[in-house]
Amino acid sequence: MAVPKKKTSKAKGRSRKAAAWTLGTASRSACDRCGATKRPHHVCGNCGWYAGRQAVEVD
Repeated sequence: MAVPKKKTSKAKGRSRKAAAWTLGTASRSACDRCGATKRPHHVCGNCGWYAGRQAVEVD
């Protein structure tokens, strides 16, 4: 069975584990009503519509 020749430092092990915590870019979609870019399953910040109805009043 293979045995490491040197001890792995805490910094080396932690930096290797930290690489898995990186965040990707958030997905985007177009609003069906006004065509503005918005997050999926969120109210459109431009027109205030969600799922074919007016969810919030936007000035």
